[in-house]
Amino acid sequence: MSLFRDDGIVLRTQKLGEADRIITILTRGHGRVRAVARGVRRTKSKFGARLEPFSHVDVQFFARGSELVGRGLPLCTQSETIAPYGGGIVADYARYTAGTAMLETAERFTDHEGEPAVQQYLLLVGGLRTLARGEHAPHLILDAFLLRSLAVNGYAPSFEDCAKCGMPGPNRFFSVAAGGVICGDCRVPGSVVPSAQALALLSALLSGDWATADACEARHVREGSGLVSAYLHWHLERGLRSLRYVEK
Repeated sequence: MSLFRDDGIVLRTQKLGEADRIITILTRGHGRVRAVARGVRRTKSKFGARLEPFSHVDVQFFARGSELVGRGLPLCTQSETIAPYGGGIVADYARYTAGTAMLETAERFTDHEGEPAVQQYLLLVGGLRTLARGEHAPHLILDAFLLRSLAVNGYAPSFEDCAKCGMPGPNRFFSVAAGGVICGDCRVPGSVVPSAQALALLSALLSGDWATADACEARHVREGSGLVSAYLHWHLERGLRSLRYVEK
């Protein structure tokens, strides 16, 4: 029997029995963890409200054996709120749908339970904090999060130099299969020719240039979002269910 303590973001919850829940949490030190929270659906539960999606929490787990992730699900025995991001997200539809897509993305990129994914964890914490504060348009925050999630998992797209031969940009063509923009000599079937403004927007979102991103016209934002969605779909091999509900 072992006790583990970690901080994490609640990704989703599932009902279990009459009063329990299975909580999926992306933690700092143990990656994605599923744990049983006993009695949290009862009205008298002391910490059930803290274990809701978008919550940043400090949690204590009780597990059989010396490893947190083993044959059975550990128990979540204690929870303290670090930051209740859900309060600033769920009341606004655009923020809520963008935030839901961020949670689903984080879960998809951490498909092996118990393996630390510190960069993905920190990226999610920062993204939800920015979303809850309303510092930028929700769809821009989401696209920035998706691009950076792809980057930290080894799928960073190129928006300047040719993704195949490295020819310095700007380059006109874009191919999700090739890894971003490509030159005329490397052009492959299915390539598209996005506007220079859309590519500049995506480059700004990836690098954190919010002044450029916030000033971009709506039509170029929509075009850029389409490229991000297609690129993410290619690398995840299937799309995100929550993306269909995101306001553009």
